[in-house]
Amino acid sequence: MKRWLKTAAWVALLLVTAIVAAAAWYAQRALPQTDGQVTLKGVAAELRIERDEHGIPTVRAGNAHDASFGLGVAHAQDRLWQMETHRRIGAGRLAEVFGASALETDRFLRALGVRRAAAVQWQVLDAESRAALQAYADGVNAVLRQALQARPPEFVILGIEPEPWHPVDSLAWAIMMAWDLGANWNTELLRLRLALQMPVGRINELLPAYPGETLPRTADYAALFRGLKLDAGAVQTAWQRLPEIAPPSGVEGVGSNNWVVAGSHTTTGAPLLANDPHLKLSSPALWYFARLEAPGLKVAGATLPGLPGVVMGQNEHIAWGFTNTAPDVQDLYIEQIKPGDPSMYRTPEGWAAFETAAEVIKVKGQPDVPFTHRRTRHGPVISDAGTTADVLGPRAQPAYALALRWTALDADAALLSASLAMQQATSVQGFFDATRGWSAPMQNMVVADRAGRIGVVSPGRVPVRQPGNDLHGLVPAPGWEARYDWAGWVPVDETPREADPARGWIATANQRVTASDYPHYITSEWALPYRQQRIEQLLRARRQHSIDDLAAMQADEQSLAAQVLLPWLQKTESTHPLAAAAREQLKGFDGTMAADRAAPLIFWAWQRQLARGIFQDDTGAELWEKSLATRTFQDALENVLARDDAGWCDDRATPVAENCAMQSDAALARALDELQARFGADVAQWQWGGAHQARSEHRPFSRVKALAPWFEQRVPVGGDTHTVNAARVGLRPDATTGELYLHEHGASLRAVYDLGDPAQSRFMHSTGQSGIVFSPLFRHFVQPWADVQYVPVWPRGAPEQVLVVKPGP
Repeated sequence: MKRWLKTAAWVALLLVTAIVAAAAWYAQRALPQTDGQVTLKGVAAELRIERDEHGIPTVRAGNAHDASFGLGVAHAQDRLWQMETHRRIGAGRLAEVFGASALETDRFLRALGVRRAAAVQWQVLDAESRAALQAYADGVNAVLRQALQARPPEFVILGIEPEPWHPVDSLAWAIMMAWDLGANWNTELLRLRLALQMPVGRINELLPAYPGETLPRTADYAALFRGLKLDAGAVQTAWQRLPEIAPPSGVEGVGSNNWVVAGSHTTTGAPLLANDPHLKLSSPALWYFARLEAPGLKVAGATLPGLPGVVMGQNEHIAWGFTNTAPDVQDLYIEQIKPGDPSMYRTPEGWAAFETAAEVIKVKGQPDVPFTHRRTRHGPVISDAGTTADVLGPRAQPAYALALRWTALDADAALLSASLAMQQATSVQGFFDATRGWSAPMQNMVVADRAGRIGVVSPGRVPVRQPGNDLHGLVPAPGWEARYDWAGWVPVDETPREADPARGWIATANQRVTASDYPHYITSEWALPYRQQRIEQLLRARRQHSIDDLAAMQADEQSLAAQVLLPWLQKTESTHPLAAAAREQLKGFDGTMAADRAAPLIFWAWQRQLARGIFQDDTGAELWEKSLATRTFQDALENVLARDDAGWCDDRATPVAENCAMQSDAALARALDELQARFGADVAQWQWGGAHQARSEHRPFSRVKALAPWFEQRVPVGGDTHTVNAARVGLRPDATTGELYLHEHGASLRAVYDLGDPAQSRFMHSTGQSGIVFSPLFRHFVQPWADVQYVPVWPRGAPEQVLVVKPGP
């Protein structure tokens, strides 16, 4: 018996050893070859990919084709799974690998027709852009065919093989990036839903105009929708079924900061430029840093895996950075279906046939799902996804369909051409000229050149709405009325712009960028101006700025928005057992959202409960939880509290007539209950960073409890939705963990550029260069990013690794 046990123990030990050895062998094989020599088909001449200690490659090529090819190689080596998810999102093919849980998203993406639009755009694209995309795809595919030693772990776990990359995959991802930065259609749908519960005037108080302005005067769209007999209960069902690819309306913190300072206001006498685009945090990061060098090209900065070229960065002559303009470039149209003939819809000229096509959606572990998509004269019928069908009448026989008009789906959108031209510009004016072909997403682009000029331009295709359009793109419009059709575009040279202002600097933070006398309508949904106001405070605080000053500004955690509401919190009269301790922590609190303080946590828990207490009884709990719970309601709260508006502060569900002070008191009590249950009764030990953790989500393993700690990346941070160091506060419990106050949208990268001494330029993104979990570079940037530290834009010293790529069969 003892001998048997001893033998079994040895067998078990050998088995464990073999498993560990096999895992170690696989982990090593999954990492790319980054040193030595490799022969790849498709490269025209020898090129070098030189990586520094941070894994940032410098692609040194003999021509532009090979520079794009080399970037494709680097992306495929370090971010292959990320590219696979990008491809599947653009094509609506997530359910193939993720199963039935992704079917709703696939339906929506198929109805939207992103890849169909990309395929059309590819056919009409200019020759230079086609060449760059094809060279890039050739580089990716060369890795797949000849240099992939082992699939990254996501492929292995899910049991799939990487597919060849096609230029259309790149264009589809470019459209999806425009979607993330311009999806205001869901705010239209939200207003529709609210219009079935409250009058337009009350909606305008809940979703108010930009501070100091009024919303465009509209027709009574609440009466319009009632007249169309849209069912309130069915609309509510539609909101519950919106897929995640459609971000909740009013996602605050999805914007950016940028500013540029003229040499007259810098310590070096040359311009300085700062940029931090705010996007959803992901694991790996959305961005991949790279440097490209070829005859006539020397550029470094942020690239997007799946696309050739540098999106934002610095070349030998200029530096540039983006913020989102958030224009209204999407309109929803209610298309009336012909009674008795669902193949026809109503137009101003009479009945017309839907364009239709059948597809098949593959679902892992389940039978294929047939899907038919339709298109009207306005665009794709998104209600065909099934996620909004109930808005439009009885499920069995809907009276209406919902179509989307969006600039980025146009055949001539040419989302890549201008970007390739911008990275080669040699002056501010040359950059302005390069942006003329930019269509979407509309961005506020600051730029500086080595000659000392600075500027900002906001290029993009913005629709002109007709004078008779009395809905102004704020809500879905009747598609059979011609007055709601677009009438053209804002002229290319009349989009917002400015060069060399006398004040010596330019800054944008998604605030209104047009003057009161600007002749064109861009949007009514500018971001609240608190980040912009704080940036302006800091720029005016000293006569001259250094590059370190710009970096310090990016780390600033002072919330001017909190200062507006804070007096209400400070005068609460709560009898809660922890109220006295909470007031002690709030002493001296000025809105600085420091990660190691309790006051920001108390403030945000109170504001969340206050908004819920004031508004939820009017909107209804289901709509609130699905969409509105993600909003701070900062602007609406400010207005309601300033008026001491009993019409909002009274809770309709109680017999008591509550006022705003009572709501504030009750909000603090609920907030303290919530925080005590999570963090204990010692208020002095509470910390904002304990709840406010930056979470970079991994698709799909953040939702797999056993795998999330390996693939997801987290770090405690300060800041909030309205600080310059933007860290949007999650106000709805996380769907997987139930956590509140997570930070999942914010500074996806930070960069500061010195035009006088490019060696001082620096940048940082949120995770690490590698997307392979076994790599030491997978989490390499997480803590430095949280600490607002940087790495050099341009290489210093000899490379750590050099891969020589030679042409071959």
